[in-house]
Amino acid sequence: MLGLAQALPPEFSTTFLSFSEGGRCQTFLAAARANGFDAAELKHDSPRFRTIVSELVAFLRGNFVDVLVTHGYKSNLLGRPAARSGGIPIVSVSRGWTGENLKVWCYEAADRFHLRFMDRVVCVSAGQARMVRRAGVPTERIRVIRNAARLDAFANPDPSALRRLREFAGGDGPIVFAAGRLSPEKGFHVLIDAAANLLKVAPTTRFVLFGEGSERDRLQQRANSLGIVDQFRMPGFRRDLDLMLPWADLVVLPSLTEGLPNIALEAMAAGVPVVATTVGGNPEIVVDGRTGFLVPPADPIALADRMSDLLAHTERARMFGRAGRLLAEEQFSFARQAQEYQALFAELQADSIPNRSATSCIS
Repeated sequence: MLGLAQALPPEFSTTFLSFSEGGRCQTFLAAARANGFDAAELKHDSPRFRTIVSELVAFLRGNFVDVLVTHGYKSNLLGRPAARSGGIPIVSVSRGWTGENLKVWCYEAADRFHLRFMDRVVCVSAGQARMVRRAGVPTERIRVIRNAARLDAFANPDPSALRRLREFAGGDGPIVFAAGRLSPEKGFHVLIDAAANLLKVAPTTRFVLFGEGSERDRLQQRANSLGIVDQFRMPGFRRDLDLMLPWADLVVLPSLTEGLPNIALEAMAAGVPVVATTVGGNPEIVVDGRTGFLVPPADPIALADRMSDLLAHTERARMFGRAGRLLAEEQFSFARQAQEYQALFAELQADSIPNRSATSCIS
């Protein structure tokens, strides 16, 4: 959303609001301020829901906000009554649901219910739009606006990052790169099985999986049991993935469910071919046989075969990477995304109070 705010014209004024989340919001808020945007941490958090709504209403009225844009079930559930009290339209961005555990499933069920009453629901993929429609959101309120790639971030790769990536990989062979939350729906257990199959024919390959999550111990045990712990490394969460990504030979998304994954967009922007599953918005990013390959979910043999294909045919892999970069420039720029949001905001203004300055508040 920071990239979107930067791409909007000067007449749009964006303020970022965040729940404290135990102080975890500070990194993002600092980045927003460093880029010249107003950013604030809400003083109250769960379970003081009424107090949070009152705080939001006061902010919306005091800052003459025209549109409230929310992300995630908590901001949706609390933002909707605040927007209604403040007399402004609300837009929810729906990125996908994981059903990771019973608690998350319950929150997401509440989220699906509340989406029915939003003025607009922006879905990051056509696949997510189908799920939102099945949740009961009227078709006329749904808009598909896909995520954007940070094209400038990969313009001049730093050679020193290759050494860093090789240190994490623990070897000099081809590097398969994966990143994400270590949770069941990401399918990284399938990637481990596929890695074990691929290493039988390409033993110098190295796999690096960045991220943290509830499945870490289980994934580590799976790699240990298959005897590939030296070739399959999990260095944890890193903030410098942008630097290392362009030096990967291949990016893999073994997801079992997905919205529109940023890692796939960033791989394309970095000129790296992608192998991904045919779930969610993946087929809307990865053009099978042109920018990468698509495989069925939960199929480690198919995944291993396609990885092996690209690693064995380096010129094809480079061709896929170049095609991915061109596609990102053509269809997944922040300029394109900003135009689509401008059209959405104008639509909302026409429905409510015309001739007011366009201001978006992103929570």
